[in-house]
Amino acid sequence: MTDGVLPLALTQGDPAGIGPDIALQAWLKRREYGLPPFLYLGDPAVLQVRARLLELDVAIVETDAKQASEVFDLALPVLSIPTGTGVLAGKPHVANARATIGAIETAVSMCLAGDVRAVVTNPIAKSVLYEAGFGFPGHTEFLADLAAKATGNSVMPVMMLAGPKLKAVPVTIHIPLKDVPGALTEALIVDTCRIVARDLTARFGLASPRLAVAGLNPHAGENGAIGQEDDDIIHPAIRHLRDEGIDAFGPLPADTMFHDDARSRYDVAICMYHDQALIPAKALGFDDSVNVTLGLPFIRTSPDHGTAFGLAGSGFAKETSLVAALQMADRMSTTTETAR
Repeated sequence: MTDGVLPLALTQGDPAGIGPDIALQAWLKRREYGLPPFLYLGDPAVLQVRARLLELDVAIVETDAKQASEVFDLALPVLSIPTGTGVLAGKPHVANARATIGAIETAVSMCLAGDVRAVVTNPIAKSVLYEAGFGFPGHTEFLADLAAKATGNSVMPVMMLAGPKLKAVPVTIHIPLKDVPGALTEALIVDTCRIVARDLTARFGLASPRLAVAGLNPHAGENGAIGQEDDDIIHPAIRHLRDEGIDAFGPLPADTMFHDDARSRYDVAICMYHDQALIPAKALGFDDSVNVTLGLPFIRTSPDHGTAFGLAGSGFAKETSLVAALQMADRMSTTTETAR
């Protein structure tokens, strides 16, 4: 029985992508995976059409957060956010952007109000949202802006890819590689690591997280022979963190810090740029890694893949990363509640 348990909020993502597919598949396997109750925020008509296309027998019930857990065992609970236009699997359209954004806004509002335990987001297509005037680089920045406006406090979001074998955080994210050295500062590394250490304790239950900090240059600069950033920026940041009592060490050569024995010595890898973090994270757990946003006043997880328009409605989309995101949000919310 799941009555009385607050549900998770699951946003539809881009309705033309695989979000509806994997939500339907996850619900069908809810007992097999031991999933917590979740409330789907999106268009029930899109779900019904997609279920018929995929030949999935899923009961869909329009409801709210208060009743979601009660109906979850027998039907997929949906908080209706109509798209207002026809949706074709694999065919994104700017007319659907408002519903995509609205689902995210509603999920955040519900989570901050205490109506749901966490926000789990299905993938969005940023290019579609940009066409509709979306003013943020991506999901993460939008969530931070919503949180800041709701709470009146500044929010620094930190992206973490978390899988069974590796947790990895990129200090810089969606910027050209040529801009990374100029964007890296001691303060940015220190602030990022503070948030990571705090949330690994509060959300993941690690009393004293171990942070392995990667170097920027090959061989972590080799004492300045291959670039000065490791000595001039990263090393002072680590010293600052250690003075604060945070167990950070490095900078480490990135080419030797992701094998099995090296990973056993730390809880999270702090990386200097996007691919330095995401390549090992996805190589070690492509189907079961989760995108987690740290630094928010609520829990947010997401599958670590995109909209996969080419797979929408095909039956070939895998629900495993979404399942991992739902399970991780459940564990994080339980750990956070226990720590209070």
